Amino acid sequence: MGRVFVIPVPPNPGRRKTPRSGDPRYIEGQRVLVEAMKYLAQSDPRKNKPAIDLLSEHFRTQFRMSDSPLS
Repeated sequence: MGRVFVIPVPPNPGRRKTPRSGDPRYIEGQRVLVEAMKYLAQSDPRKNKPAIDLLSEHFRTQFRMSDSPLS
């Protein structure tokens, strides 16, 4: 088995050109999803469970886990 050599590189804080900031549209969209889940959970949690699951799936991932290239 071969050896793996790692050459450590010290971090360069001046390398980052622009400060990172969240896209306000994305942050607002996430807030709307959370508010929708809260509303559905308060009105009728059992009846709205599939809708809450779907919104939660979108909230957790960029794409729905149920999306498939085969369908």
